[in-house]
Amino acid sequence: MAEPKENLQMEKIVSLCKRRGFIFQSSEIYGGINGFWDYGPLGAELKRNVKELWWNSMTREREDVAGLEATIIMSPAIWKASGHVDTFSDPMCDCKKCKKRFRADQLCEDQNLTLSRNPEGKFVLPVGTRCTGCGSVELTEPRPFNLMFKTYVGPVESEDNVAYLRPETAQAIFAQFKNVLETSRQKVPFGIGQIGKAFRNEVTPRNYTFRSREFEQMELEFFIKPDEAIEAIHGAVATMPATGHPGEPQPDWGWQAWHRYWVEERVRFYEGIGLSRETLGFHHQTPEELAHYARACTDILFKFPFSKKDDHGNVKGDELEGIAARSDFDLSQHQRFSGKPMGVFDDELRAAWGKLSPEKQADLWKRYYDNRKNYLTKSARPGETAEQIQKQATEDANGLAKGQYIPHVIEPSAGVDRLILALIANAYSETVKTDAKGKSETVFVMKFHPRVAPIKVGVLPLLKNKPELVNKALAVRDLLRPWMNVFYDDSGSIGKRYARQDEAGTPFCVTIDFDTLGENPELLDTVTLRHRDDGRQERLKISELRDWLFTRTR
Repeated sequence: MAEPKENLQMEKIVSLCKRRGFIFQSSEIYGGINGFWDYGPLGAELKRNVKELWWNSMTREREDVAGLEATIIMSPAIWKASGHVDTFSDPMCDCKKCKKRFRADQLCEDQNLTLSRNPEGKFVLPVGTRCTGCGSVELTEPRPFNLMFKTYVGPVESEDNVAYLRPETAQAIFAQFKNVLETSRQKVPFGIGQIGKAFRNEVTPRNYTFRSREFEQMELEFFIKPDEAIEAIHGAVATMPATGHPGEPQPDWGWQAWHRYWVEERVRFYEGIGLSRETLGFHHQTPEELAHYARACTDILFKFPFSKKDDHGNVKGDELEGIAARSDFDLSQHQRFSGKPMGVFDDELRAAWGKLSPEKQADLWKRYYDNRKNYLTKSARPGETAEQIQKQATEDANGLAKGQYIPHVIEPSAGVDRLILALIANAYSETVKTDAKGKSETVFVMKFHPRVAPIKVGVLPLLKNKPELVNKALAVRDLLRPWMNVFYDDSGSIGKRYARQDEAGTPFCVTIDFDTLGENPELLDTVTLRHRDDGRQERLKISELRDWLFTRTR
C-alpha cells in the first residue's frame, strides 16, 4: 500500500488495519486508486466517534458556536475570491528518464535539500536533486499544479459551467456568515463549525491515509472583534502570559488571547481522546511561512511512525491541525467579490467610541486604516489604483465611529483522516507471549481511549452450548445496545475471544458465566468485567452495568 519498505512499524499498522477492518484501499478489486481510502466496520465506527466528539465539544457544549453543513460544490466565484483558482497549487516536476512525477518540495525534503525560488518567483530545484525512482538527475523544472478537482454543472461541458469540488470546508462558512449570524441570534465573538468532505488532487499522495485526495475536515471559524474595537470599548486589549491556557474567555481579549485559547482548547480535546502532550508537537509558523494575510499560525503535530527527525535526533511530527489567526481577510475578500456587505454593527462599539478622547479616536482610526490599507494593497485587483485603495481604507476606518467593522477570525482546522491515523498509530501495541510449552506468539492490542473505541464492550457467554448462558448474554447485549456499540461473540475459547476484542480495541469485555445464573447465590445477576489494557477482572451487577460503561465511554 505504498509504504516504505524500511518503515516496519507502518507496515504492521497497515496490515492490521486491513486484517481487522479499519481501512481498505478504495476500489481494491480493480487494483485500487491512489489517494483514496475506504473505512471498514471498525474504521467507520472509530471515525464516527471522533466526529461526534468534536461536534459535541465544539458546538453543543458551547453557547458561542453554531453549526453548518454546506454543499461540496459551490459557485466557482467563491474559489476565485478565496484565491484558490489562482494560487492553490503545488510545485510539480517529472523525471525525464523514468517519467515518474513528484511534488518538488517533497522530493527535496526527502533528500535534505531546500527548494528555492528565483528572482522571478519561480521554483528552482537544487543542483544534485535526484529522482527517487531511478536516481536520475534529469528532472523537469518545477511548475505549478492546481490542486482543485474540476467538474461541470449541467449537461454542457463548457468554461461557463466549470465548477470545483471544494478543497476545504472553510469558504462555505465565510460565504454563509451573515445568514448564520442573523438566524442563530449570535453576536461577535462567536463561531461556526462544520465537518465535511474536501478534495485535493495531490501530486503524490503518500504516508497511507495521511495525505489523500479525498478527506474530511473538522473546521471552526471563530469570529472576533478587531483589536481596535476591543481597545475602544474596554480601554485596552488584555495581555497574555507567555505560556499556558489563558482561562475562560473575557470581553477584553484580542486576537492573541483568542489564538492562544483555541490552541490550548484543541490540545485539551486531543488529551481527552488519548493523545497525550508527549505524543504531540507544535510548530509556530515563521513570518516567511505565514500566508500574507495571517498574523499567526500554530500547527499541532503528531509523531507518526513516518515522521522525520530533526538535527538532534528528535521526532518532529506531522501536522494534525492548524490554528490560524487569519485577520479579516476571508470576509473582506467575499465582500469585495460578491458586492455583499460582510461587516457587522456593534452598538457597544458605537456607544464607546463617542466617549473617547479625540487623540484616542485618531490613534485607533489610524491603526485600523493602516491594517485595511495593507489588506487592500496586497489583495488589489488589476487596475486598482492607490487612490482607490486609500479611499476604501478611509471609509472602512470611518465605520468604527458608527460601530461597524469586518470581524477577524481564528481558525482551528483539523483533518479527520489524519486524526484517525494518529489514534490508530498511538493505540497500536504488540507483545510477545510465551506459553508453558515455550511457544511464542505475537499479541496485538489496540489501546484506544474508551471514548473513541469502535466497540465499547464485548458481550461473551462463557459457553455457547448452554442456552441459559446464551440467553442471558443476549439479554445483556440488548440492554446495552441502545446506548453504545456492542459486539456479541460466542465463538471459540474465552481467551481467543478476549484476544479478538483486544485487537479491535474494545476497552471492556463482559462475560456471562454460571455465577451470573446464581450458581453462587451471592453473585446472581452479576457479570465478570474485564479491562483490556491490564487484563484486570471484577464483578459488576447487571443493573449497574449500563451506567458504569456509559460514564467511561462518553
